[in-house]
Amino acid sequence: MLASTRMDLGECTKVHDLALRADYNLASEKKDYYYEIDAMEHLQTFIADCDRRTELAKKRLAETQEELSAEIQAKADKVHDLAEEIGKKLAEAEQLGEEGNVDESMKVMSEVEDSRKKKAEAEEEYRNSMPASSFQQQKLRVCEVCSAYLGLHDNDRRLADHFGGKLHIGFIKIREKLKDLKNLVAEKREKREVERAKRREDREKEKEKDSRCVPLSSVMT
Repeated sequence: MLASTRMDLGECTKVHDLALRADYNLASEKKDYYYEIDAMEHLQTFIADCDRRTELAKKRLAETQEELSAEIQAKADKVHDLAEEIGKKLAEAEQLGEEGNVDESMKVMSEVEDSRKKKAEAEEEYRNSMPASSFQQQKLRVCEVCSAYLGLHDNDRRLADHFGGKLHIGFIKIREKLKDLKNLVAEKREKREVERAKRREDREKEKEKDSRCVPLSSVMT
């Protein structure tokens, strides 16, 4: 999924065999082996490492970039947000076009044009709020999904390549898979607790039943 990206982990050491997967799916219908917990913990470690890099990158930017006032920073963030919106929509439109959904692709491109107008207005407002020399300096921030750097002055093509790229899409899929695994593990743990509570209740009932039984020897005497 992340092959040939800066997060390439190399070839997986596990055995990937469709026949073995089919055997596992069949066996897991009779017994739960809880391999989902192992998978969840593995992805949690991977994503936690990515999130740590994101926070470190944010810290470095805060230390190295010129500090802006809260008002100007809010204007810069607005430009960033609109630029990211355009990049995401362009990537979406291209994907829809490749899939043959021309009408949907054109609809998204219409939304892109609206966002471009809003971005131009936001850039003008941002430009007028600071000296020209400061405006020309590239302002960076970190992508919350994949920890890549994004520039305030990045063009639409650069942003579309990022949001539609293998690294960003790969991290979206990994984060979605982790979310699904967390929900699945939570459901299984809840089910297991219910089953344990039921077994405890059955044992207590059995003990209570045994305690009420009168020994035959006491009746004979």
